[in-house]
Amino acid sequence: MTFEEDFLRAKEMIERAEKICALTGAGISVDSGIPDFRSEGGLWRRYDPLEYATYESFLEDPSKFWTMGRELARVILDAKPNDAHLALAELERRGKLIGIITQNIDNLHQAAGSKKVIELHGNYLRAYCMKCGKVYVGEEVHRRVVNGEIPPHCDACGGVLKSESILFGEPLPEKAMSEAIELCRKTDLMLVVGTSLTVYPAAYLPQLAKDHGAKVIIINLHGGNRDGVADIVLEGRASVILPQLVDS
Repeated sequence: MTFEEDFLRAKEMIERAEKICALTGAGISVDSGIPDFRSEGGLWRRYDPLEYATYESFLEDPSKFWTMGRELARVILDAKPNDAHLALAELERRGKLIGIITQNIDNLHQAAGSKKVIELHGNYLRAYCMKCGKVYVGEEVHRRVVNGEIPPHCDACGGVLKSESILFGEPLPEKAMSEAIELCRKTDLMLVVGTSLTVYPAAYLPQLAKDHGAKVIIINLHGGNRDGVADIVLEGRASVILPQLVDS
């Protein structure tokens, strides 16, 4: 089929579906100015993740993570939701979208107005003290990092702060994963947006939804590694395709 035919089929699926969920990855935020970590210009091209982004390396020397984190903070703090984030928020407002499962840590779904967001890899704009557990929510810690406080310390006990975002070697949050699995079992249509489905266990979630009777639409610039699970694959920018699909 042509792209136009697939697009019309996808639009009809969205109109008919009663319980839609979305699985989103880095590609949905590229047009908000946040490069995919693995892409040209991404963080992993300049910072070796095995040196800067493992849990073990953080425990040994947290200043390495926060040196990389200063650069990430500059990007995330300036980012705004794009039309793809807003389209998903609109679907939720209409009562059709029952939740978003995201691999992203940028908080842009919430900024767009989405209420039910399951964050598999945590949220960069939340941090906590490794010593006393005090939680920091919002931009304060990252503004301090941008201004040179590396690593940032707790104002209550002086302990080192860690971003809630999940590092390599750190387990995914059990509650988020169980909520994601439950969402996959309830949905009748999954929108896979901006992810090539290479990182597990998130990459298996479309298959789980499929096994429970859901249709699957993949929207990504270059398709994905699990296109075989999809009923429709639409190649292109999420910020262009998704708003047109949602437009009634």
